[in-house]
Parts: sequence; structure tokens; C-alpha cells
Amino acid sequence: MLATLSAWVPLGAAAVNLPGEDDALVGESQTTVARYQDTLSDIARLHGLGFDEIRDANPGVDTWLPGEGTRVVLPTRHILPDAPRDGIVINVAEKRLYYYPPTRAGEQPRIVTYPVSIGRGDWQTPLIATSILSKVKDPTWYPPESVRKEHAANGDPLPSAVPPGPNNPLGGFAMRLGLPSYLIHGTNKPFGIGMQVTHGCIRLYPEEIEALFNAVPVGTPVRIVNQTYKAGWHQGELYLEVHAPLSDGTDPAPAQNLTPVVAQVIAATEGRPGYEIDWARVRAIVSEQAGVPIAVGRGEEPPAPPASVAQTETPDQSQAQ
Repeated sequence: MLATLSAWVPLGAAAVNLPGEDDALVGESQTTVARYQDTLSDIARLHGLGFDEIRDANPGVDTWLPGEGTRVVLPTRHILPDAPRDGIVINVAEKRLYYYPPTRAGEQPRIVTYPVSIGRGDWQTPLIATSILSKVKDPTWYPPESVRKEHAANGDPLPSAVPPGPNNPLGGFAMRLGLPSYLIHGTNKPFGIGMQVTHGCIRLYPEEIEALFNAVPVGTPVRIVNQTYKAGWHQGELYLEVHAPLSDGTDPAPAQNLTPVVAQVIAATEGRPGYEIDWARVRAIVSEQAGVPIAVGRGEEPPAPPASVAQTETPDQSQAQ
């Protein structure tokens, strides 16, 4: 039987009520204060964030030594991906998974979201619509031949099978997708969550893959999309969220392209002739690539959000679990 959402969501996971179809913003804007021993990676894991997203949201903050008393932005507010609100949606551009649990009669629809690692270089995570075919606790890893060749070339040969345990890259839980060799799984290297580091699979923190594994039924639809730019409405204001383009393993990184984001913003404002866009703000958001939703209307600032999504400051508790 499917566990109730409140029973399995760990500390840091953004589990919130799902807004109506005309509202695309979820989560809270938050900040915290670093202690002398904290790294951004420590703070990210405690608050259900990945490495790249907390780094991008805090330009100018030292990644490995933020410093005692440094205020750290927690990018825990998100525009929902432009995809059906059903099952699992993974947006590789933001390295984040969204799960829409089944809603029982009389219940408020909910959503939970987790950071993920995705494919790197020539091992890009495929953009597909598929489903969860099977689930395995304490999986054995059978490295594909291509991965074994790569490791052998680097002087790190792999066996044909890696049994369950601390040396297994799949961690303690794995969910097989309807595409051969691709999984949503845990990891024995949690410091890499939120980065492009895998051979194409989707990787979660150990505590979060266990929660997701226990909640997701076999047959759940999975959609993997690449939405660098996300636009969505909230309380009559249009918000824009921009992430850095994914690396394809080449250098330099892809150049910024304003054309798709301009087209997306214009499409979002169709039917709202009185709404004005602050294009200077749009250009700044695209340039900064901070990965946080920002209102792009011209003139007055958007109305203050209700208490449930108001900006809050997290107490001094940034010790990683």
C-alpha cells in the first residue's frame, strides 16, 4: 500500500501542496546562516538541495568555506516543469526530480521534489517518456560493457558484477526504467548529487532514494525533459527561472541564447494584453542563471506571498546529516 506522504518525506525534501493548474510556483524562499565548519555541500544536503543549484544561487560565496555567519540563499522555490502533473518528472536542466503522488478522495494534491545527478559528457541522460518497470532493494550492479571499458582505460577495472554493499554505486535502492540500462537509484558518493557525473542514470541522496522507492508504485510514468528556461504564473505575476545550459563535455560551454526565453515569455503572456514585461530584468536573469524564480513584470513589485510561501530564515542548523 502506498505510504502517506508525511510518513516518508525526510528533512529537507520540499513536500508541499500542489497549486492549481493556473499557478506554477511551489516551495518557499529561504536563507540560512553558515557555521564555521559548513560547506555549501553540507548545507545543500541538509535542505534537500544539489551542489550546482546551491552554488549557482550564491555567486560570490566560497563553495568550500562560506565562513562563519555568511548568509546562504536556499533555492527551495521552483517553477513546476511544463509537463503533465502526474508521476515523476525529471528536468535535467535543473537536475531536479518532481514526484506527484496519487491523490486519494478528499485529499489535497501534493508534490515532493528532490535534487538528482544526471549524465555527463557523452553519457547524456535521455529525454524520454517511460515508466518504472521494477524496483530492487540492495541491488547488484552489472556494469555495461561501455562503462567497463572506460574504467579499464583509466586503470580502474571493474568486475562483471558488484554485489550490494558500501562499494556499490547504485546504493541501497534502484528503480528500473523502460529503457535498457537506465535506472533511478541511490549512490555511495552523495557529494556528487546535483551534478553532471553519471553514465546517464538518475542518482539521488541515499535517504531520499529510500523515501522515493517506498512511495512510488511500479508502473508510475516517468518523463525526462530539458527545460533550461521555465516561466509560470503566481498571484497574477509572471515568474522566470533560468538555469545554466548543460555541458556536453566540450569546451567552451554553449553560448547564451535569448531567442527561446523571449518566445516562452511572449507565449506565457498571450491573453493578458495589459501585462508588461521588464525585458531588462529578463536579460539579467538569463545572464545570472541563478536558478531561482524571479518576477519579470514591469512596475510594481509582486504582492507579498502568503505565510505558507513567505521568505523565512532557517535557524543555525546547517550541519550535514
